[in-house]
Amino acid sequence: MKFYSFIAPFLFSQLQLSQSFSITPGRCLVSQNTYSNHQHGAVSHSSTRLQMESDFASAMPEKPKLTFEEQMYESATTFIVDLEGRLGEGVSPPKELEELRQARDAKAPASEIAAKIYILLIEQGMTYDQDPDDGRLTPTSFNIKEGLDIPEVKQEFAYLYKYGMSLIAKGVVEVDTVKDIVKERLIERTGLSPEEFDKWLGY
Repeated sequence: MKFYSFIAPFLFSQLQLSQSFSITPGRCLVSQNTYSNHQHGAVSHSSTRLQMESDFASAMPEKPKLTFEEQMYESATTFIVDLEGRLGEGVSPPKELEELRQARDAKAPASEIAAKIYILLIEQGMTYDQDPDDGRLTPTSFNIKEGLDIPEVKQEFAYLYKYGMSLIAKGVVEVDTVKDIVKERLIERTGLSPEEFDKWLGY
């Protein structure tokens, strides 16, 4: 079982209609390293180069803004590529990944894409272990029902539950759709009733 998937904050950004996948963590690290390499006497040169790049960019025509549906398709693509890239050698992806891919290729409504991303996010967290060193995903043998007293398990479920609630609050996915996902993908895995599940999470 993998705790705290890092894909989730990216999708939240998409739901707020702000940039997310256009700026990757890798690029941020490159930027920091570039600053480190230039901070000993060459900052002015770097500043001049950045100014020239800025002037060039301002002369270019502005990129057309993506619709919300297009942003969701990009979110789906990035999630698919990321998950496939982190699977351990010989490890098969969950079937929900292909379902998301098919929905994206069919240009399904944004609400359906968001729901399928949410489902895949849950399945990734519930069915794989993540190597702490290289982030590789392998099938988990963790028994959730026997691990409900482990704080990290409760935190993961609470995280995923709140994530679903945020989709409702933003009006992206219908209430009944999220309820069905939570019941099937989260609550049933614990062996608890919906009332017991809420109490377990502290609601």
